[in-house]
Amino acid sequence: MNASTPTAHPASFRDPAGFIFTRDGCLYRQVNARYREQYDRLMGSGLYRALAEDGLLIPHEEVNPGLVAAAGAYRVLRPRAIPFISYPYEWCFSQWQDAALLTLRVQQRALEYGMTLKDCSAFNVQFLDGKPIFIDTLSFERAVEGAPWAAYRQFCEHFLAPLALMAHCDIRLARLFRTQVNGMPLAMAARLLPWRTRCSPGLLVHLHLHARFQRRASARALPASRGRMPLRVLQGLVCSLEAAVRGLRWTARDAGWGGYYDEMPSYAPDAFAAKRALVGELLDLAKPSAVWDIGANTGVFSRLASDRGIPTLALDFDYAAVERNYRRARDHGETHLLPLVQDVMNPSPGVGWMMAERDSLFARGPADLVMALALLHHLVVANNVPLPRVAAFFAALGRQLLIEYVPTDDAQVQQLLRLRDESYAGYTREDFEGAFAKHYAIIASRPIPGAGRILYLMRAAR
Repeated sequence: MNASTPTAHPASFRDPAGFIFTRDGCLYRQVNARYREQYDRLMGSGLYRALAEDGLLIPHEEVNPGLVAAAGAYRVLRPRAIPFISYPYEWCFSQWQDAALLTLRVQQRALEYGMTLKDCSAFNVQFLDGKPIFIDTLSFERAVEGAPWAAYRQFCEHFLAPLALMAHCDIRLARLFRTQVNGMPLAMAARLLPWRTRCSPGLLVHLHLHARFQRRASARALPASRGRMPLRVLQGLVCSLEAAVRGLRWTARDAGWGGYYDEMPSYAPDAFAAKRALVGELLDLAKPSAVWDIGANTGVFSRLASDRGIPTLALDFDYAAVERNYRRARDHGETHLLPLVQDVMNPSPGVGWMMAERDSLFARGPADLVMALALLHHLVVANNVPLPRVAAFFAALGRQLLIEYVPTDDAQVQQLLRLRDESYAGYTREDFEGAFAKHYAIIASRPIPGAGRILYLMRAAR
């Protein structure tokens, strides 16, 4: 056959049962011969069908075995594509919590079919059509009566410990997962958590006592898991973990930018309505296949794209804004919007093995259209990023750009300037257009009536 050379995915190499690869732009999963018995059990028991039909496990089709990427293959699968791969350190609290509950639901269902999850990495969960979904088809193995759950510690490190730290310490501790890609060490989590968390039965057992047992087992060079665990006990363990996860709550003590449009309006009502109409008009002109809304806040303008059926990322650095955005999307069943935590001044880098196991934000692009509304002055004035660098940043992220120019006489810019000595004489409309002209051609510009701001639609010049 004349298929192109396959390329193994840099994040898929740890599991001897198989791996992900691409060929001719399509994503495939190779099932190795050593996983044959477990794969046949997964498919033959009815577990795969039950999980896939309920939207818990990514569906796949078996394809021509001639598409194998390496020797020793048993099957080649083509899973449903995920439009955008996100990582746990980019999730808000409720996304992480929903991913944890999904994983436990998958484990509970697997036990009903005589199987179990052999690993519980948070990276095995993605968001598709607005909901979390398990993506690792090779994470299942036959359940052995009396055997302990091999993935118990990993679940606690990848889900319960981060969630507990976010709920009881500081939501920003979620960012530790950038460096702790193998899971949050239980001993570290136990030290950071306040003493009152020992009053929670779930956190006491699954974090504090679990961490103590791990330390003692390590000191004595003993295996981390000992003793028999009958099926009913294992099922009880899963239920206990579920109760511990559901019992965690996070409420923003400082709403931050999460209430921006409600509490700090930058527009009179008529101007705001005019901006919404103009953004919709320019979206229709651009006809993007995918949108990344940078500085999306709670997604007011992101939804102008997602409501048109366009896959849309709503990216913001503020956890309260992303939390509010995600809850609304989840509660209303929105299938084209994915809110994520992303700091434009420090976007997600490439991390893991050879800094390629988890892609940087830039490596997951470019988007067909980037939106940057009411953001430019925060980059230039508040963060001292020169206009040419701002233009280069957006040019690397998207083929088209819908951006809002906010002049220096704007009330929001004046508020920022009061805190600085610089006059920002170079921050004019002419400077703005000149800097962006090196990367883009201006397709359209629209002044926002009553606001003094201007919307620009640009397209990559090359």
